[in-house]
Amino acid sequence: MRERLAEYRALGAKFAKWRAVIDIGNGIPTWTCVKANAHALARYAALCQEEQIVPIVEPEVLMDGAHDIDTCYGITEWVLRTVYNELYEARVPLEGTVLKPNMVISGKKAAKRASVEEVAEKTVKVLKTCVPASVPGIAFLSGGQSDEEATAHLHAMNRIGGLPWRLTFSYGRALQAAPQKAWAGKAENVAAAQRAFAHRARMNGLAARGEWKADLERDQKAA
Repeated sequence: MRERLAEYRALGAKFAKWRAVIDIGNGIPTWTCVKANAHALARYAALCQEEQIVPIVEPEVLMDGAHDIDTCYGITEWVLRTVYNELYEARVPLEGTVLKPNMVISGKKAAKRASVEEVAEKTVKVLKTCVPASVPGIAFLSGGQSDEEATAHLHAMNRIGGLPWRLTFSYGRALQAAPQKAWAGKAENVAAAQRAFAHRARMNGLAARGEWKADLERDQKAA
């Protein structure tokens, strides 16, 4: 990896990302799984910084399964604590990193899904518990949430306020799903897909400032 990072830096790379996937299920994750993934993230981050590349550290606790939000909270806390212990051991200056975590959320198949407010409160709580204030920014993944759900959660967290880090988004599906549906692989739908993407980007930009409103989504659908 050291040699590859040097090559990518010479080509102009400024950021890199490593995703470590943690699944919740019967007997998993194990201690070995969490420890090994956290150690790999820390080694990657240290190597990135050798080449003046900013490491995006992405420990993702998946929302697949039927677990409740409290189970997600417990696993997420465990993972984040382990990751930051490993980053410390690897002597990674946290000021030169970006965290890309999951939100604390119920599993997709959970009998009871947590409210937007509960997701925001528990996600902020676990971050305050585990993430040092020296981390400059946290860019959430959407992790299988719907586009509007991911926007609402980010907005609610930023409305809480009093946070030592900037909370923003690094969404995949929650940015792309609406444009892909609008496009449907047809050239005549390109403009509509572009409008859909611009709308989602704008909604999440507002959410990152705590200024999003659900009415803005309804106005777009009516247009």
